[in-house]
Amino acid sequence: MNAIAKEKHRLAYTAPDFTIDQIDLDILLDENRTTVIATSLVKRQGNHVNDLLLNGENLILHSVLINKQQATYRVENNQLCIENIPDLFELQIVTEINPEANSALEGLYKSGSAFCTQCEAEGFRRITYYLDRPDVLARFTTKITANKANYPILLSNGNRIASGDNNDGTHWVQWQDPYPKPCYLFALVAGDFDVLKDTFKTKSGRTVALELFVDKGNLNRSHHAMTSLKKSMAWDEQRFGLEYDLDIYMIVAVDFFNMGAMENKGLNVFNAKFVLANSESATDTDYFDIERVIGHEYFHNWTGNRITCRDWFQLSLKEGLTVFRDQEFSSDLGSRAINRIRNVKIIRGPQFAEDAGPMSHPIRPDVVMEMNNFYTLTVYEKGSEVIRMLHTILGENKFQAGMKLYVARHDGQAVTCDDFVQAMQDASGIDLTLFRRWYAQSGTPILTVSDEFDALTCTYRLHVKQHTPATADQNEKSALHIPLSIALYDQGGVYLGDQYDQVLSVCSDQQSFEFTGITEKPVIALLQDFSAPVKLEYAYDDQDLLILLRHSRSAFTRWDAAQMLINKYIKLNVKNFIEQQPLEVPPSLLHTFAEILRDQSLDKSLIAEIMRLPSESSIAELFDEIDIDAIHTVRRFMEQTIAQHLHDVFVVTYQQNKATGSYELSQTEIAKRDLVAVCLNYLAINGDESDVSIITAHYDFADNMTDILAAMQAAKQGELPVLQNMMTEFETKWHHDGLVMDNWFRIQATSPADDCLSTIKSLLSHRSFSMQNPNRLRALIGTFSAANPHRFHAIDGSGYRFLREILEELNTTNPQVAARLITPLLQYKRFDSVRQSLMKQELQQLAERTDLSNDLFEKVSRALAQ
Repeated sequence: MNAIAKEKHRLAYTAPDFTIDQIDLDILLDENRTTVIATSLVKRQGNHVNDLLLNGENLILHSVLINKQQATYRVENNQLCIENIPDLFELQIVTEINPEANSALEGLYKSGSAFCTQCEAEGFRRITYYLDRPDVLARFTTKITANKANYPILLSNGNRIASGDNNDGTHWVQWQDPYPKPCYLFALVAGDFDVLKDTFKTKSGRTVALELFVDKGNLNRSHHAMTSLKKSMAWDEQRFGLEYDLDIYMIVAVDFFNMGAMENKGLNVFNAKFVLANSESATDTDYFDIERVIGHEYFHNWTGNRITCRDWFQLSLKEGLTVFRDQEFSSDLGSRAINRIRNVKIIRGPQFAEDAGPMSHPIRPDVVMEMNNFYTLTVYEKGSEVIRMLHTILGENKFQAGMKLYVARHDGQAVTCDDFVQAMQDASGIDLTLFRRWYAQSGTPILTVSDEFDALTCTYRLHVKQHTPATADQNEKSALHIPLSIALYDQGGVYLGDQYDQVLSVCSDQQSFEFTGITEKPVIALLQDFSAPVKLEYAYDDQDLLILLRHSRSAFTRWDAAQMLINKYIKLNVKNFIEQQPLEVPPSLLHTFAEILRDQSLDKSLIAEIMRLPSESSIAELFDEIDIDAIHTVRRFMEQTIAQHLHDVFVVTYQQNKATGSYELSQTEIAKRDLVAVCLNYLAINGDESDVSIITAHYDFADNMTDILAAMQAAKQGELPVLQNMMTEFETKWHHDGLVMDNWFRIQATSPADDCLSTIKSLLSHRSFSMQNPNRLRALIGTFSAANPHRFHAIDGSGYRFLREILEELNTTNPQVAARLITPLLQYKRFDSVRQSLMKQELQQLAERTDLSNDLFEKVSRALAQ
């Protein structure tokens, strides 16, 4: 196994010995031999005589000059060590790189016919030797020279200040970013694009030029992204009072990209998946995701760029806060309840699994080996939940006062999570000492709630215990400040009033709360809107949950009550399956579901979310030991039972909500299509001749990608013979478009069919698939291993072997993607002994490689060390 990787510890942080105030880059682009001339102003910090150590990887070093004189230096262990240096000097380094050979997609590389960069977290060291750390902030000036015919557009950070043509067929453009930034925010793009131009007028009256660059021929798919950008800019001014600060804001869409997008100052580089959309090629979900991600990267301008991280352990400082901001953006513009439901699904599913696995870590990790491995759901999504809890505890006004103080105090600085919380505390006057533990403690807290009602004194008492189980990285846990939102209803479902609708502060291992003036034992809604990222244990009976499902004033609580009721019977049926007892779905649940489907007053998307059973992966989080076969059988049984008993209601609901006109991107029509997709799924599972006719007709007459895929997904779920014709026709039409074909690959990857894995193997040579493209890898390999547990966890271990073989190939070409795909193998301890053994064998085989990348080494070693 790799012996080079070393752990880095948060508490070992020291300020840099040197800083760089400004850097001038002169980059001569060439596919195989790009030359980078980096001229920096370097300053010693503190009283020391240490050498200057600069990071660099995969670079050919040509020269090093100090104040235009040859420097004394050596290169070892990916560091350039420069000796005998003055306190203030000009440093010029000339390096050569090969973008064409850069399959890792970090630093400067080729994406199709264009050059582009990805420097977060530590990619700038692949461009030149530098102090590649986020607490070194410099003003960048960048001159790019390239062949004008092949690369007519040359982009970098900041404002365009000069340009010109050379006599040899090349041209150049110079960019200047007036704001100091860490090198991870550097960006460069060169290519031939179609450009969508617009403007935005800020609240102070400045006109900002907006430019969106897409591959030739895709201009008609870029308008939604531009609209989303303008909405983001307006919303950030209105909700947070934050205005854009440069003369131009640019977005470039590229096909080969490891991440979703990157917030480089003034020049966001995006995975094309989160830019390109029209009704023919994109789904409603694609439209939503584009708006969300465009917003996220724009919001980083202040929460990430103007104020950045002191070190990478503080990653959630920018990401958790900015995810919270993009969630609020989506909720203010769309359905707050539906957005909250979908965000909570991520926490309760894959994030809770991450907490319980070998890579468990706090939102501010203490130990890091490979920083790329900590771009996790914990840092992002749980980090957002921590910010949301702050918002809940402080309220909107005090939270916004905290944000204003944070910006005023730290603009232009690289700071820590503690700095953010301190600003919130100082602005609000609320002591957040205990709350800070959320940043330092890993794992998922468990709230155990019991209650009692005293009819003589008309008093209702609530008893709350909190406990966080030991995790892979921490044995000892402390009590946290947990905001517990509750509301009370009577036995008829009548809301008891605002005085019983409140947020309780749970701050110790055990606490009790008392409510008076109540004449009968109430029905309590607990953890409203998922007010904290915790697991809840409370002995709800069916009647209480049905009351909440039918009568709660909160759409989220209604959905949550349905989830708890469904989960209750899933757990019971898993037990019955193991004990070889009959499986059941209570008539009361079926009756309530029928009522919900018929309720014309409810949001159609809420109905759809209630009717969707939890995924098999989410169900797995209900158990300490995961029984794949039992979970698959039980979930399928419950789907079939609902499909059969409510068949006629699904038909009527489908007919009431199917489109009667052309595609419209409105909340009302999106919700209808969402509900139609659920109905089609249940009709396919029922699968009689009339159901197949409905599904086939839906596909044949669809005028948009959402409806086409709804029919295909349903046909796949029901394993209907009509699926093959749909898949063939789809592939024939769209094989040239990788983003659209990703939908096709995902359907193949989630097939319940026995030959799913053999089909996936054959698709590795499909004309639309590329092992070099992260989107294709995620769509086919990632979806199979993470979203098709029944087939991935086949008892013969074939799924595990397949994933290990893929990981071995990616280990040398794109280790960052490999490290993200390995996650399902890391959870082996939670499975039966046979599967544990098989999964562990594959991990051990990876561990035996002497060339294992740091990205994989960290995850494999932690998993095997459990």
